[in-house]
Amino acid sequence: VQLQASGGGLVQSGGSLRLSCEGPLFTLAHYSMAWFRQAPGKEREEVSCISGADGSTYYLDSVKGRFTISRDNAKNTVYLQMNNLKPEDTAVYRCRARSRDLTTYWAQGTLVTVSS
Repeated sequence: VQLQASGGGLVQSGGSLRLSCEGPLFTLAHYSMAWFRQAPGKEREEVSCISGADGSTYYLDSVKGRFTISRDNAKNTVYLQMNNLKPEDTAVYRCRARSRDLTTYWAQGTLVTVSS
């Protein structure tokens, strides 16, 4: 397995979860890392991204101020801290690694369910 995502679960509205994306076989610091989500019946959307070049970040408007993406290069892990979760955040979340030459790896999904 090249990328492993974990940390999903069931949480009440207003709660928090931290998703992790690990890369056992390669160095994630060399890649731009992104989190995507897909809710039932909806298209996949990019939630957040952190650049491999300069560490700049992107957030979907609906998660700004609530979600934080970060790297721990020593642990070769990227995190998505999700606070003040809302029912509309319910989805399968996946992380993606992409190099400058567009080599891409996807992790399996981790389900986040937010109850109202």
